[in-house]
Amino acid sequence: MTSEPDGPPSPGRLRPPSLGLLLAEARGLFEFNASLLLSPLLMRAPRGDGHPVLALPGFLASDLSMAPMRRYLGELGYEAQAWRMGRNLGGLARMRQALRTRLVEIHATSGRKVSLVGWSLGGVYARDLALQAPDMVRSVITLGSPFANDVRATNATALYEALSGERVEDFAEARAAIAGDLKVPATSIYSRTDGVVNWRTCLLRESDRAENIEVHLASHVGLGVNPAALWAVADRLAQPEGEFWPFDRAGPFAIAYAPPERAVSA
Repeated sequence: MTSEPDGPPSPGRLRPPSLGLLLAEARGLFEFNASLLLSPLLMRAPRGDGHPVLALPGFLASDLSMAPMRRYLGELGYEAQAWRMGRNLGGLARMRQALRTRLVEIHATSGRKVSLVGWSLGGVYARDLALQAPDMVRSVITLGSPFANDVRATNATALYEALSGERVEDFAEARAAIAGDLKVPATSIYSRTDGVVNWRTCLLRESDRAENIEVHLASHVGLGVNPAALWAVADRLAQPEGEFWPFDRAGPFAIAYAPPERAVSA
């Protein structure tokens, strides 16, 4: 493999994950069970400061899918919030105003900036929301979210277009902005063994307030309940408002993370 000197791979045609990886997504159940087994370790993560965290579900998922994440963050001291919009059937343009309204509501009620945690398509929404209302957003964390490079490289593209009524080629300017730099701290958590989205579509441009975290062997449907991913989310959320430092891979799940330089390797 060769390393690129700056940022994620250049845009180009990518392929969706293989059929083998897609079929292996069934292991998501084992990731959930692992998080239950390792809950004593997970509770050693840095405690939260009580600020609100809005959890955004992936395509075809609902608040139920984010319940383990919200429960975990609540136990760590955060004000974990559901999106309350039913099942996520897609539609970036269609969802934009409703998401902003939900963000305004949480921000006004708490009086504090809101961190956004989005799984898959929920992460695309989160990045778009941070672009629209950066003054209300504290940080953005995405999990297996295809927002960069060739975003058609997923095994869900055709279904997304059928249900949302949007084509991936639509809103090219908005998609370019979502893939670009945000004004708030941003973290993208992804796996090269993702069976739904090509991992290269999850890579953000790293900077002094943005980074990629690769979790070994995680599935797409299990990433939001994977113990190593949960630890990383908790660690990133615990950073004081307005501050950012690189993720420390030396914690209890150190073996599950790839070295940071791999994020820019083809």
